[in-house]
Amino acid sequence: MTSIKTPKKLIEVALPLDKINEAAAREKSIRHGHPSTLHLWWARRPLAAARAVIFAQMVDDPASVPEEFPTPEAQERERQRLFRLLEQLVQWENTTNEEVLESARREIRRSWARHCLGAAAARLSDDEIVAAINAGRMPALPGFHDPFAGGGALPLEAQRLGLETYASDLNPVAVTINKAMIEIPPRFAGYEPVGPLPPGERQATLHADWSGAKGLAEDVRRYGAWMRAEAEKRIGHLYPRVKVTSEMAADRPDLKPLVGQKLTVIAWLWARTVKSPNPAFADVDVPLVSTFILSSKAGKEAYVEPIILGGRASRPRLVAGETPALPGTPALPGYYFTVKVGKPPESAKNGTKLARGANFRCLVSGAPIGDAYIKAESLAGRMGERLMAIVAEGPRGRVYLPPTEEHERIARSAQPLWKPDQPMNRDTRDLVSGRGYGFFTWADLFTPRQLVALTTFSDLVAEAIEKCRRDAIAAGLPDDGVGLDASGTGALAYAQAVGVYLAFAVDKGANYWSSLCSWHSGRDTVTSTFGRQALPMVWDFAEANPFSNSSGNLLSGCEQAAKLLTNLKSPSNGLALQSEAQSQTVSHNKIISTDPPYYDNIAYADLSDFFYVWLRRMLKPIFPGLYATLATPKTEELVATPYRHGSREKAETFFLEGMTQALENLARQAHPAFPITIYYAFKQSETESDGTTSPGWETFLEAVLRAGLAITGTWPMRTEYTGNLKKATNALASSIVLVCRKRAADAPVITRREFLRELNATLPEAMEEMINPGGAGVPPASGNSQDGRALRHSPVTPVDLSQAIIGPGMAIFSRYAQVLEADGTPMTVRTALQLINRFLTEDDFDHDTQFCLHWFEQHGWATGKFGEADVLARAKATSVDGLREAGLVAAGKGEVRLLRWPELPAKWSPKTDSCASVWEALHQLIRALNQGGESAAGALLARMPSRAEPIRALAYRLYTLCERRGWADDARPYNELVAAWSGIEQVAGAARVAYSQMKLDV
Repeated sequence: MTSIKTPKKLIEVALPLDKINEAAAREKSIRHGHPSTLHLWWARRPLAAARAVIFAQMVDDPASVPEEFPTPEAQERERQRLFRLLEQLVQWENTTNEEVLESARREIRRSWARHCLGAAAARLSDDEIVAAINAGRMPALPGFHDPFAGGGALPLEAQRLGLETYASDLNPVAVTINKAMIEIPPRFAGYEPVGPLPPGERQATLHADWSGAKGLAEDVRRYGAWMRAEAEKRIGHLYPRVKVTSEMAADRPDLKPLVGQKLTVIAWLWARTVKSPNPAFADVDVPLVSTFILSSKAGKEAYVEPIILGGRASRPRLVAGETPALPGTPALPGYYFTVKVGKPPESAKNGTKLARGANFRCLVSGAPIGDAYIKAESLAGRMGERLMAIVAEGPRGRVYLPPTEEHERIARSAQPLWKPDQPMNRDTRDLVSGRGYGFFTWADLFTPRQLVALTTFSDLVAEAIEKCRRDAIAAGLPDDGVGLDASGTGALAYAQAVGVYLAFAVDKGANYWSSLCSWHSGRDTVTSTFGRQALPMVWDFAEANPFSNSSGNLLSGCEQAAKLLTNLKSPSNGLALQSEAQSQTVSHNKIISTDPPYYDNIAYADLSDFFYVWLRRMLKPIFPGLYATLATPKTEELVATPYRHGSREKAETFFLEGMTQALENLARQAHPAFPITIYYAFKQSETESDGTTSPGWETFLEAVLRAGLAITGTWPMRTEYTGNLKKATNALASSIVLVCRKRAADAPVITRREFLRELNATLPEAMEEMINPGGAGVPPASGNSQDGRALRHSPVTPVDLSQAIIGPGMAIFSRYAQVLEADGTPMTVRTALQLINRFLTEDDFDHDTQFCLHWFEQHGWATGKFGEADVLARAKATSVDGLREAGLVAAGKGEVRLLRWPELPAKWSPKTDSCASVWEALHQLIRALNQGGESAAGALLARMPSRAEPIRALAYRLYTLCERRGWADDARPYNELVAAWSGIEQVAGAARVAYSQMKLDV
């Protein structure tokens, strides 16, 4: 059936952006049942943002359906109704709320019916639409495809919205994650668990029904428990409990009640060592320790104290005084470690570290140990480890104990029978800093005991699969011999499905079982290998116990997988496959939303080999094609990495050409009824003094335009939790969602002058709509803002404005085949972005404000020379003396500086200072907000209503300036003011009414 119409979608017109961003930020702190807990993948999009974007790119904007909503008022009422549904849809609590999800699916089906049937769709109920699809009277909804599926958030949310879902990626680890989320759960929906309950459990009737993937989830839990028990039989002796002795408790009152008890170890804390560079102590392996602090929690402080032996009282050391060695404590020549509780000495904070990087001091001689020496020693095979402390599970929390000779001996006795000896990429020093210290294979990142644990658990996955297969046959599943990779649904396929999640639990364990894990003294826990998107060197590392109940234990990974599966109620099927985006044909006639690689960001293929080497050992029998190679594919990965291509220029060319091919492929295949949505992770570092530009951003946009796509909208999604603007420059990071449609084949060519004319006609109004949604010209409707205006979307804050304005600007630029410069050459994306960003810098303020604004742009709050200030003041038709009398600057001794808002007069009143500048009014309003909240700020604004818009415009202008300069602390007050603006205006409006009623002259 041919389509009748292609209405604009909601995402091309309006969104409740603040609610989406709020839900996305909140989601970062949610763990239980979240897909991110299944397996690590980097830069995963929040489910809230993914769900909102896909919904909004499929649902019609009411203004595009005038036959159903003939008036602007009716269109706005319908838009607000859709907003309310979207606001419910993005809440984490509604992730499994079938009532809310089904409401969203109904809206999607109705929009699809309009596309297929035109005006006739308005007469059909949802049941009739479903019946028409089932009877073949109208086509089924198109499938969904994400060709850069990564961690799988987008395909998962498309499936949750009722779409048949396809996910493809070049990386086998990402493909496996997607299989585990969208492909396997629906295939085994409704299966009852087949595994026996772990000994001592009585939960046979835990679920009254085994709907969805609950049965699969329960079997993951049961066979995970079996694996742990079997592993403990085989290697439990390598992870002994630690006995608290009377010697340990001699000067530790906290240990006296525990004497004689054997405690489960949470982690063994090790210090890497090298031979002392001082010839007098060349036989001593001295520790390289970044900190001796074990716990920094108030009232529970603990620290390691190194005790230097040998009676050399004059020798420099980190602690004052010497004590004899404790019985049972290793007393090797030079020093030993003990553990103290209470407030640590200042010297404990930095351990033996002297400076950033590999710069330490010799514990026994005080001699500096530099990076070159450490690298030479490590590359020569002379870097070792020394047990520094033991962390155990006590009856009331963590117990910190000194090392024992027995525990160090047992750890050194481990002998792995297999190890992943595949070499790491030698060109990735920025990603794997340990390579410079002799870590050349993936096995080098693990201790022998960790390798034994990982190989044991890996082997047990295969045994658990076979055990599950036998149990499944006994439970009545067909013994057809068809595996998971061949779309099987019998005993073998089911057992392999259970094995996939068990393999993920082991792989998650690897993230906590490497020698690149550290001990977090503030949280009293082991940190994972991937605390960030790299493998940095860790000098004093934590070796987690997989049999404990704390971070890094095996059962935790099994439980997290089970919780995720319990939450998945997939209404449609999914398929995940390995494919490169440039050549895949999966996208044909499908809805596309994708999160592609970001220029030169992170080479995930290099990092994911850390997991791949273990997954391959466990899953190659299940997915032989996916895990055929020794490492993940890297040559084709679409990132601009100079070490792969020989130079930055060649890398940029590779990225541009490859991304253009991929996007051309999408543009050619995408379903014409729906826009394509593409995420771009935008960072503050990509905002420069001349606007929101960067090589990565420009190159990406260039690829979009070369692919024949026109940009119809951009939405800044706050997909990274930022806390507050004090947290470094990436605190403003977010994703821009580009909304694209295929550019018309007969798109015309225009000149630079014509382009500027369109920008001048469009951007001011677009900016006003972003800053002041529902302002003049937008009819009232239900769901109004607090001051009675209809909100087509939430106000765009200064944080996002420089990104949001790109949308309407690039919509103009991208709708044309070319924009020609005066000399006939095509305008570059960079030039277009600069012209668009220019609209953020326009101002039309009073003379004093113009001076302050331009002085602030040059100097911030710092002082400058009087002569410069005098020249600028004259240019702005004011004077330094006048500015000083107005209370805006401090001037003296040949210097001038702007006064900060706390320095302004405390009892300032617009009534007595009717000629005050917008600059002063803005900063007095900031003072009121900070000192008295929205009520005080609103009361002040009520006394100067005519200045409201200039004040807000200046706040945006100053925020943009601070953001571009990286002045996060200075930017915060302006962003806070704008974020609170609607509340301040509401208070001001009420105050003006009250003043009027009381006939007060304000």
